[in-house]
Amino acid sequence: KFPQPGRIHLLLAAHHRTGTDRYRDVATETLSAMCAGGLYDHVGGGFHRYCVDRDWTVPHFEKMLYDNAEIPRVLLAGYQVTGDARYAEAARGTFEFVAREMTHPDGGFYATLDAESETADGDREEGAFYVWTPDDVHAAVADGTDAELFCDRYGVTDAGNFEGDTTVLTEAAPVEELAAAYGEDPGSIDERLDRARKQVFEARSDRPRPARDEKVLAGWNGLMISALAEGALVLDDGYADAASDALAFCRAHLWDADAGRLDRRFKDGDVGIPGYLEDYAFLGRGAVDAYQATGDVDHLGFALALARTIREAFYDDGAGTLYFTPDDGESLLARPQELTDASTPASTGVAVQLLTALDAVAPEENFGEIADTVLRTHAETIESSPLSHAALARAADARAAGHVELTVAAETLPDAFREPLAATYVPRRLLALRPPDEAGVAAWTDRLDLEEVPPTWADRSARDGRPTVYACRDFTCSPPKHDMDAALAWALGDD
Repeated sequence: KFPQPGRIHLLLAAHHRTGTDRYRDVATETLSAMCAGGLYDHVGGGFHRYCVDRDWTVPHFEKMLYDNAEIPRVLLAGYQVTGDARYAEAARGTFEFVAREMTHPDGGFYATLDAESETADGDREEGAFYVWTPDDVHAAVADGTDAELFCDRYGVTDAGNFEGDTTVLTEAAPVEELAAAYGEDPGSIDERLDRARKQVFEARSDRPRPARDEKVLAGWNGLMISALAEGALVLDDGYADAASDALAFCRAHLWDADAGRLDRRFKDGDVGIPGYLEDYAFLGRGAVDAYQATGDVDHLGFALALARTIREAFYDDGAGTLYFTPDDGESLLARPQELTDASTPASTGVAVQLLTALDAVAPEENFGEIADTVLRTHAETIESSPLSHAALARAADARAAGHVELTVAAETLPDAFREPLAATYVPRRLLALRPPDEAGVAAWTDRLDLEEVPPTWADRSARDGRPTVYACRDFTCSPPKHDMDAALAWALGDD
């Protein structure tokens, strides 16, 4: 049973568009089950690759970077829609796991953690690092009541739910139920569980660890950059530093600016494999998202450079499509296309999302026309099964309805603007920081080597010497506002 973040994004957007509660309920039921079950690592954070049963109990224990990017990103959307703190907590826990165990010292992100590790007997077994018995828990936790609570909370029993009478941790009992059973208030139970969890984590750190694949892959790093950038807007702006560091790593080690080409893989100083469409598209979208989170115009410039290579090397005007391999790549009988979402979103869909976003920045580059052509070519495919083509469906929606643009004229994104942005679910959001005056915009335009001021910046200067936001929807813009709440209300039609 694999996670399907793209489908959940579609359901949340459909609820937002139509008000149909069923769409939201299906999405949140799935998110809650993934957070409560064995797919999530309740001790160390992060998500395993998939589950082997219907109710998300027993996972395949491998941890993939792409899952630990795409799942938190949709959890953040779920948190904005529902306000359910467990989604924010799981996203934070995942970001902490990635920072602790999946990050290169210079900023890029590693690819995977293996499912197997050594047992006490020296054998290699899947899940050995992650599973528990009651005796294991009592040996790790100093206080007996804390240990019993931990076992009750996470379903650790003598019989277990996994091989060898061991237990994959799941949320087996609610905190409120435990509070009643133990005669303590829920706050006290949470404190005990937090203390026990830290001690279990320390005990687990002494076990033989799963092997780590230390490849840094351009595309998967792009997905992680997008997730952290969204985390910076929704949870903590400190996540933007990790996103920017990873983007800088990819630019330094994988990008050849003179040739305009991206390599796919870095490991131990070795760089190789010409990038595929997913590498350019995922990293390009990550660069746009990093710009949204930081206002760093160089991130936007990198996104433009990647999009230009997508246009030149992957787009075929005659076929009206984007291919997965570059036109000067390996000779194949037929160049493949990637239209269907799988473990990662379909690269064609993400590329169209990227081109659509950048059309608001550089319409002279014809990115919008390419996006329209690709969507027309694959329209019947998308309409026949939108859930199987979630990335393309979301791209088609953004292209048809337009982004909800929020242009902020200020030196930096004001703290007073951040809280409303964090709390408000805005599908198709494009947040664009620009300098407060026109001289600064002209300098940024030159820095991006653009012929014209980007439409999303044009004639949207700061007013009254204060940070100013302009909201645009359905290709119509609001008057200038100094209040992000008011701008969001206008953008969402709630004013």
